[in-house]
Amino acid sequence: MSLYVDCYFTNPDGLKQYYRDYDNAGPRAPVVLCMPGLTRNPKDFDAIAEHLADRCRVIAVANRGRGLSDYDPDPSRYTPLTYVSDVMALLRHLGVKEVIALGTSLGGLMTILIQAMHPGTLKAAIINDIGPEVDPRGIARIKSYVGKGTPPETWEAAIKAVKQANAGVYPNFSDADWEWYTRNLYADDAGKPKVQYDPAISQNFENADDQSAPDLWPAFAAMHSIPTVVLRGELSDILSEETLDRMAAEHPDLVPVIVPGLGHVPLMSEQVCKDAVDTLIARLL
Repeated sequence: MSLYVDCYFTNPDGLKQYYRDYDNAGPRAPVVLCMPGLTRNPKDFDAIAEHLADRCRVIAVANRGRGLSDYDPDPSRYTPLTYVSDVMALLRHLGVKEVIALGTSLGGLMTILIQAMHPGTLKAAIINDIGPEVDPRGIARIKSYVGKGTPPETWEAAIKAVKQANAGVYPNFSDADWEWYTRNLYADDAGKPKVQYDPAISQNFENADDQSAPDLWPAFAAMHSIPTVVLRGELSDILSEETLDRMAAEHPDLVPVIVPGLGHVPLMSEQVCKDAVDTLIARLL
Protein backbone atom coordinates (compact mmCIF):
# COMPACT_ATOMS: atom_id res chain seq x y z
CA MET A 1 0.00 0.00 0.00
CA SER A 2 1.35 3.41 -0.99
CA LEU A 3 2.28 5.81 1.80
CA TYR A 4 1.26 8.83 -0.26
CA VAL A 5 -1.79 10.22 -2.05
CA ASP A 6 -1.60 11.81 -5.51
CA CYS A 7 -2.89 15.39 -5.25
CA TYR A 8 -3.17 18.58 -7.29
CA PHE A 9 -3.54 22.29 -6.62
CA THR A 10 -3.96 25.31 -8.90
CA ASN A 11 -1.08 27.78 -8.96
CA PRO A 12 -1.45 31.58 -9.32
CA ASP A 13 -1.31 31.33 -13.13
CA GLY A 14 -4.14 28.79 -13.25
CA LEU A 15 -1.94 25.76 -13.96
CA LYS A 16 -2.51 22.46 -12.19
CA GLN A 17 0.46 21.24 -10.20
CA TYR A 18 0.99 17.79 -8.82
CA TYR A 19 2.23 16.87 -5.36
CA ARG A 20 2.55 13.73 -3.27
CA ASP A 21 1.11 13.92 0.23
CA TYR A 22 2.52 11.50 2.81
CA ASP A 23 0.05 12.27 5.59
CA ASN A 24 0.40 9.37 8.02
CA ALA A 25 1.99 10.86 11.13
CA GLY A 26 -1.00 12.59 12.73
CA PRO A 27 -2.34 16.15 12.78
CA ARG A 28 0.44 17.57 14.97
CA ALA A 29 3.32 16.19 12.94
CA PRO A 30 5.75 18.70 11.42
CA VAL A 31 5.42 19.20 7.68
CA VAL A 32 8.42 18.59 5.42
CA LEU A 33 8.17 20.35 2.05
CA CYS A 34 10.29 18.62 -0.62
CA MET A 35 11.32 20.63 -3.69
CA PRO A 36 13.20 18.85 -6.50
CA GLY A 37 15.99 19.80 -8.88
CA LEU A 38 15.80 21.54 -12.25
CA THR A 39 14.54 18.64 -14.37
CA ARG A 40 13.44 16.36 -11.54
CA ASN A 41 10.17 15.35 -9.89
CA PRO A 42 8.74 14.03 -6.58
CA LYS A 43 9.93 10.48 -7.20
CA ASP A 44 13.39 11.64 -6.12
CA PHE A 45 12.13 11.91 -2.55
CA ASP A 46 10.67 8.39 -2.25
CA ALA A 47 13.38 7.05 0.04
CA ILE A 48 13.61 9.99 2.45
CA ALA A 49 9.83 10.52 2.46
CA GLU A 50 9.21 6.90 3.42
CA HIS A 51 11.91 7.19 6.07
CA LEU A 52 10.22 10.24 7.64
CA ALA A 53 6.58 9.29 7.13
CA ASP A 54 6.12 7.90 10.65
CA ARG A 55 7.12 11.25 12.21
CA CYS A 56 6.35 13.92 9.62
CA ARG A 57 3.82 14.82 7.01
CA VAL A 58 5.84 14.96 3.79
CA ILE A 59 4.74 17.02 0.79
CA ALA A 60 6.74 16.51 -2.42
CA VAL A 61 5.83 18.96 -5.17
CA ALA A 62 6.42 18.88 -8.92
CA ASN A 63 7.28 22.34 -10.20
CA ARG A 64 5.30 23.63 -13.17
CA GLY A 65 6.63 22.04 -16.35
CA ARG A 66 7.77 18.89 -14.55
CA GLY A 67 6.34 15.47 -13.87
CA LEU A 68 2.54 15.43 -13.74
CA SER A 69 2.26 19.21 -13.38
CA ASP A 70 0.99 21.33 -16.27
CA TYR A 71 3.52 22.74 -18.68
CA ASP A 72 3.50 26.53 -18.84
CA PRO A 73 2.46 28.00 -22.22
CA ASP A 74 4.67 30.99 -21.37
CA PRO A 75 8.22 29.62 -20.83
CA SER A 76 9.40 33.01 -19.55
CA ARG A 77 7.66 32.11 -16.29
CA TYR A 78 10.00 29.19 -15.66
CA THR A 79 11.96 31.07 -13.00
CA PRO A 80 12.89 30.40 -9.35
CA LEU A 81 10.77 33.34 -8.17
CA THR A 82 7.75 31.85 -9.95
CA TYR A 83 8.39 28.45 -8.40
CA VAL A 84 8.56 30.06 -4.95
CA SER A 85 5.22 31.76 -5.60
CA ASP A 86 3.80 28.38 -6.60
CA VAL A 87 4.90 26.58 -3.43
CA MET A 88 3.57 29.41 -1.28
CA ALA A 89 0.23 28.92 -3.06
CA LEU A 90 0.49 25.20 -2.26
CA LEU A 91 0.99 25.94 1.43
CA ARG A 92 -2.05 28.23 1.42
CA HIS A 93 -4.01 25.47 -0.32
CA LEU A 94 -2.98 23.04 2.41
CA GLY A 95 -3.57 25.53 5.23
CA VAL A 96 0.04 25.00 6.35
CA LYS A 97 1.85 28.01 7.76
CA GLU A 98 5.21 26.51 8.76
CA VAL A 99 7.37 23.81 7.19
CA ILE A 100 10.77 22.18 7.24
CA ALA A 101 12.17 22.69 3.75
CA LEU A 102 14.02 19.91 1.95
CA GLY A 103 15.36 21.31 -1.29
CA THR A 104 17.51 19.50 -3.83
CA SER A 105 19.61 21.65 -6.19
CA LEU A 106 17.07 24.15 -7.66
CA GLY A 107 14.88 23.26 -4.67
CA GLY A 108 17.72 24.39 -2.40
CA LEU A 109 17.81 27.77 -4.14
CA MET A 110 14.03 27.95 -3.66
CA THR A 111 14.59 27.23 0.04
CA ILE A 112 16.97 30.18 0.38
CA LEU A 113 14.54 32.46 -1.48
CA ILE A 114 11.55 31.38 0.64
CA GLN A 115 13.40 32.21 3.83
CA ALA A 116 14.45 35.61 2.45
CA MET A 117 11.07 36.53 0.97
CA HIS A 118 8.64 34.86 3.37
CA PRO A 119 10.24 34.90 6.84
CA GLY A 120 8.49 32.69 9.35
CA THR A 121 7.56 30.04 6.79
CA LEU A 122 10.55 27.79 7.47
CA LYS A 123 11.25 26.15 10.82
CA ALA A 124 14.40 24.50 9.52
CA ALA A 125 15.99 23.48 6.24
CA ILE A 126 17.85 20.66 4.53
CA ILE A 127 19.67 21.89 1.42
CA ASN A 128 20.84 19.13 -0.89
CA ASP A 129 24.03 19.91 -2.81
CA ILE A 130 23.75 23.57 -3.70
CA GLY A 131 24.63 26.90 -2.14
CA PRO A 132 24.43 30.66 -2.58
CA GLU A 133 26.88 30.43 -5.46
CA VAL A 134 27.05 27.63 -7.99
CA ASP A 135 30.21 26.04 -9.34
CA PRO A 136 30.48 26.96 -13.06
CA ARG A 137 31.67 23.44 -13.88
CA GLY A 138 28.30 22.03 -12.95
CA ILE A 139 26.42 24.78 -14.76
CA ALA A 140 28.30 23.94 -17.96
CA ARG A 141 27.48 20.23 -17.54
CA ILE A 142 23.77 20.87 -16.97
CA LYS A 143 23.53 23.31 -19.89
CA SER A 144 25.04 20.63 -22.12
CA TYR A 145 21.99 18.36 -21.80
CA VAL A 146 18.88 20.15 -20.48
CA GLY A 147 16.35 20.50 -23.30
CA LYS A 148 18.75 19.05 -25.86
CA GLY A 149 19.07 15.87 -27.83
CA THR A 150 16.57 13.36 -29.19
CA PRO A 151 14.49 11.47 -26.63
CA PRO A 152 15.39 7.76 -26.49
CA GLU A 153 13.05 5.32 -28.18
CA THR A 154 13.59 2.39 -25.79
CA TRP A 155 14.26 1.89 -22.10
CA GLU A 156 17.56 0.23 -22.97
CA ALA A 157 18.65 3.33 -24.87
CA ALA A 158 17.47 5.59 -22.06
CA ILE A 159 19.42 3.66 -19.44
CA LYS A 160 22.53 3.72 -21.62
CA ALA A 161 22.26 7.49 -22.19
CA VAL A 162 21.66 8.25 -18.53
CA LYS A 163 24.61 6.08 -17.50
CA GLN A 164 26.91 7.80 -20.01
CA ALA A 165 25.86 11.25 -18.80
CA ASN A 166 26.13 10.46 -15.10
CA ALA A 167 28.87 7.84 -14.75
CA GLY A 168 31.11 10.36 -13.00
CA VAL A 169 28.31 11.37 -10.64
CA TYR A 170 27.51 7.86 -9.41
CA PRO A 171 30.67 5.84 -10.08
CA ASN A 172 29.57 2.96 -7.86
CA PHE A 173 26.13 2.38 -9.39
CA SER A 174 25.17 -1.16 -10.38
CA ASP A 175 23.10 -1.99 -13.47
CA ALA A 176 20.04 -2.21 -11.22
CA ASP A 177 20.81 1.24 -9.81
CA TRP A 178 21.02 2.74 -13.30
CA GLU A 179 17.67 1.25 -14.26
CA TRP A 180 16.06 2.59 -11.08
CA TYR A 181 17.59 6.03 -11.60
CA THR A 182 16.47 6.16 -15.23
CA ARG A 183 12.91 5.16 -14.37
CA ASN A 184 12.78 8.03 -11.89
CA LEU A 185 13.91 10.44 -14.59
CA TYR A 186 11.52 9.20 -17.29
CA ALA A 187 7.87 8.18 -17.32
CA ASP A 188 6.59 5.07 -19.08
CA ASP A 189 4.44 5.88 -22.12
CA ALA A 190 3.07 2.68 -23.64
CA GLY A 191 6.34 0.91 -22.91
CA LYS A 192 8.58 3.75 -24.07
CA PRO A 193 10.49 6.28 -21.94
CA LYS A 194 9.06 9.81 -21.92
CA VAL A 195 10.95 12.84 -20.62
CA GLN A 196 9.25 14.27 -17.51
CA TYR A 197 10.01 17.93 -18.04
CA ASP A 198 9.20 20.64 -20.55
CA PRO A 199 12.31 21.19 -22.73
CA ALA A 200 11.40 24.91 -22.70
CA ILE A 201 12.67 25.19 -19.13
CA SER A 202 16.14 25.40 -20.68
CA GLN A 203 15.43 28.79 -22.29
CA ASN A 204 15.76 30.96 -19.19
CA PHE A 205 18.42 28.70 -17.70
CA GLU A 206 20.55 29.07 -20.83
CA ASN A 207 20.15 32.82 -21.18
CA ALA A 208 19.93 34.26 -17.66
CA ASP A 209 22.90 34.17 -15.30
CA ASP A 210 20.62 34.96 -12.36
CA GLN A 211 18.98 31.56 -12.91
CA SER A 212 21.91 29.37 -13.90
CA ALA A 213 24.48 30.90 -11.55
CA PRO A 214 22.75 33.22 -9.09
CA ASP A 215 24.55 35.13 -6.36
CA LEU A 216 22.39 34.40 -3.34
CA TRP A 217 24.85 35.30 -0.58
CA PRO A 218 22.75 38.35 0.44
CA ALA A 219 19.61 36.19 0.58
CA PHE A 220 21.46 33.40 2.41
CA ALA A 221 21.93 35.73 5.38
CA ALA A 222 18.24 35.19 6.17
CA MET A 223 18.96 31.46 6.63
CA HIS A 224 21.12 32.22 9.68
CA SER A 225 18.03 32.30 11.90
CA ILE A 226 16.95 28.68 11.30
CA PRO A 227 18.69 25.32 11.86
CA THR A 228 20.10 24.11 8.56
CA VAL A 229 21.71 20.94 7.23
CA VAL A 230 23.63 21.10 3.96
CA LEU A 231 24.40 17.87 2.12
CA ARG A 232 27.28 17.81 -0.36
CA GLY A 233 28.24 14.97 -2.64
CA GLU A 234 31.97 14.42 -2.21
CA LEU A 235 32.43 14.71 -6.00
CA SER A 236 29.93 17.53 -6.53
CA ASP A 237 30.51 19.98 -9.38
CA ILE A 238 27.66 22.24 -8.19
CA LEU A 239 28.44 22.88 -4.52
CA SER A 240 32.17 23.45 -4.09
CA GLU A 241 34.08 22.71 -0.90
CA GLU A 242 34.89 26.41 -0.60
CA THR A 243 31.24 27.46 -0.81
CA LEU A 244 30.20 24.88 1.79
CA ASP A 245 33.00 26.02 4.11
CA ARG A 246 31.86 29.64 3.80
CA MET A 247 28.22 28.66 4.44
CA ALA A 248 29.25 26.83 7.61
CA ALA A 249 31.48 29.72 8.74
CA GLU A 250 28.77 32.34 8.30
CA HIS A 251 25.74 30.39 9.54
CA PRO A 252 25.72 29.88 13.35
CA ASP A 253 23.53 26.74 13.21
CA LEU A 254 24.53 24.90 10.05
CA VAL A 255 25.66 21.27 9.88
CA PRO A 256 27.67 20.39 6.76
CA VAL A 257 27.44 16.74 5.70
CA ILE A 258 29.73 15.15 3.11
CA VAL A 259 28.22 12.19 1.28
CA PRO A 260 31.13 10.02 0.10
CA GLY A 261 31.61 8.47 -3.31
CA LEU A 262 29.16 10.46 -5.42
CA GLY A 263 28.58 13.82 -7.05
CA HIS A 264 25.57 16.02 -7.70
CA VAL A 265 23.26 15.05 -6.10
CA PRO A 266 23.06 12.77 -3.05
CA LEU A 267 19.97 10.57 -3.34
CA MET A 268 19.05 10.92 0.35
CA SER A 269 18.78 7.15 0.63
CA GLU A 270 22.35 7.16 1.94
CA GLN A 271 22.60 6.45 5.67
CA VAL A 272 24.68 9.57 6.32
CA CYS A 273 21.85 11.67 4.83
CA LYS A 274 19.17 9.90 6.85
CA ASP A 275 21.17 10.31 10.06
CA ALA A 276 21.65 14.05 9.47
CA VAL A 277 17.97 14.58 8.67
CA ASP A 278 16.91 12.51 11.69
CA THR A 279 19.08 14.61 14.00
CA LEU A 280 17.55 17.83 12.68
CA ILE A 281 13.97 16.55 12.83
CA ALA A 282 14.49 15.30 16.41
CA ARG A 283 15.21 18.89 17.46
CA LEU A 284 11.77 19.94 16.24
CA LEU A 285 9.57 17.12 17.57
